[in-house]
Amino acid sequence: MQDKTYNGWTNYATWRVNLEMFDGMTVLDFGDGQHTAEELSRCLEYTAESYIEETSSGVACDYALAFLSDVNWREIAEHMVADYCEEGAA
Repeated sequence: MQDKTYNGWTNYATWRVNLEMFDGMTVLDFGDGQHTAEELSRCLEYTAESYIEETSSGVACDYALAFLSDVNWREIAEHMVADYCEEGAA
């Protein structure tokens, strides 16, 4: 795994998107909990991009989508999967 560089996350974009968009969500919010981290990362990216496109326009939308390009979706997905597994084991 990559070195962590912002509050325990790969970068600011990954930390911020996880905090603002996905905090409190679990893998069950994206299906039955059987996603691989790769599949879940695609769901997360699609969800964030769809939200941005539905709630903004013009240059604000362009900037927001550009910000999302820096997000490590796999890292957020792996974090969600690990939390889900820990909760299931508890």
